[in-house]
Amino acid sequence: MNQVPTQQLSDWLNTTLQPQRFKDYCPNGLQVEGKSSISHIITGVTATQALLEVAVERNADAILVHHGWFWKNEDPVVRGTKRTRLALALAHQLNVFAYHLPLDAHPTLGNNAQLARVLGLAPELDADGKPRLCGPDDLIWLGHCPEGTTLEALGNRVCNALQRPPLLVGNLQQNIRRIAWCTGGAQGMMQAAVDAGVDAYLTGEASEPTYHLAQETGTAFIGAGHHATERYGVQALGQAIANEFGIRVDFVDIDNPI
Repeated sequence: MNQVPTQQLSDWLNTTLQPQRFKDYCPNGLQVEGKSSISHIITGVTATQALLEVAVERNADAILVHHGWFWKNEDPVVRGTKRTRLALALAHQLNVFAYHLPLDAHPTLGNNAQLARVLGLAPELDADGKPRLCGPDDLIWLGHCPEGTTLEALGNRVCNALQRPPLLVGNLQQNIRRIAWCTGGAQGMMQAAVDAGVDAYLTGEASEPTYHLAQETGTAFIGAGHHATERYGVQALGQAIANEFGIRVDFVDIDNPI
């Protein structure tokens, strides 16, 4: 079975995802050091105890996730669920890799790029052939829906692709031509999408002001689920690791209805 030194994999991930470009809410990269070499990785959306237990059961050497640990403004003491998770990782020498905003933003492997692929959205490209972006840290993607797509039809497509009915705010028969999207909890960025002149904004979560902004601007809103919209970047990244190093990478979906 092929193995890769943990430091080599860490260096490759940092080169690929460029975490230094982002002012993030958590540390990106190797958050907990485990075994010195890796032959089997479990990927998932969030570093939950359930995901760690799967990794231990399958004799994996590492987990790779989008939502890791050690978030800003959280209580820094190590007790309760934080202690349980950390103790499990340390006891089994599991490496814990986590990439938050860098995984959202990557132009091909990222959550936004992969969600566009899954939903059949066509990203707008700039003069250099790169995705056209807007919003804080250029995290929102801009693109187009297939001609003749209504909000209702787009909602059905989202439901079928993500296996979860989305929250739709707007006229269901409204024609959606230009669309903006940002996976996860990016409902607070909707004004930037409105300013970009799109017909609809898609993200994972909704909050109380989201409804009013959609109603008062005529920009449709689609809340497709935080977890549901962020399952695909880590899978693409895992496949890239498998291709690069020839090691085993398995995605495990610990579902979350939020």
